[in-house]
Amino acid sequence: MRKIQKILEKIETFLMGKPLIYEILEKPATSCIIGLCTAIWFYIQKKNIGYSNVGLSYDAAIEGHHWRLITSAFSHVSVLHLVFNMSALWSLGVVEQLGHMGLGVECYLQYTLVLIVLSGVLVIAVYHVLIQKFKVEYFRRVTAAGYSCVVFGWMTILAVKQPSSKLSLFGVLSLPISFAPFESLIFTSIIVPQASFVGHLSGIVVGYSIAWGLIHGMNNYWAIMMLGWVVLVFVLSLKRSGALDLSFIEIENVTDSSLPTVGFVGNGRTLQMAVLPRTGAELV
Repeated sequence: MRKIQKILEKIETFLMGKPLIYEILEKPATSCIIGLCTAIWFYIQKKNIGYSNVGLSYDAAIEGHHWRLITSAFSHVSVLHLVFNMSALWSLGVVEQLGHMGLGVECYLQYTLVLIVLSGVLVIAVYHVLIQKFKVEYFRRVTAAGYSCVVFGWMTILAVKQPSSKLSLFGVLSLPISFAPFESLIFTSIIVPQASFVGHLSGIVVGYSIAWGLIHGMNNYWAIMMLGWVVLVFVLSLKRSGALDLSFIEIENVTDSSLPTVGFVGNGRTLQMAVLPRTGAELV
């Protein structure tokens, strides 16, 4: 009874704390991401979309479905999966308030983009090694989706930058942030067997790379440049894979003799400037 009473007191404290509108204003980027993921979840439920339609898998990436690198990060099919990830993300939104430690809103947005892209690329790289080197064909069929890579990444960054913090889940469970990444990794692997161990671990690896300064130098200029390339690859891969009808975009082969050529001395070969020719589930 005492344990139940303590839990109820914690819930009451959580609910009776600072008004939600103030919390949202203090965590604008986190609030927008949670709103986006929730809206996407509603759309997925309404259209009866499955992991195979939006998730990231090795075979899909090899076939040119690079757009899945983005859609997989923001897509949740299970409501429990969504609630768990968004609850952890809300707690990690404190990063937006740590401008005095070199973090803050701009840093949060810049490195969130880095986490989304690099953790997804790392997942596919690990799958490639497991499939090609160790012949573990199971990972060809694994489809990952969810925002957990980014959650684990920020969990790791905060563990390094502010180890005295605590990670709150649902306003009830509180974990020391310094151990949270690996505690959560083990916890989710045991409680949710279909959770992507590789995806979560990739988020942790990229998170440590950022926290230790191995990945650094991001500013608004580089973030916008990176976002531009992400959008370009996203749209072109959608077009080429035929996943979405983008008939207003045409990719044509250009073989105009008026274009400048560059010769290679000794082999007689030349290069001509041209546009590229047109070509034909786990929870994270």
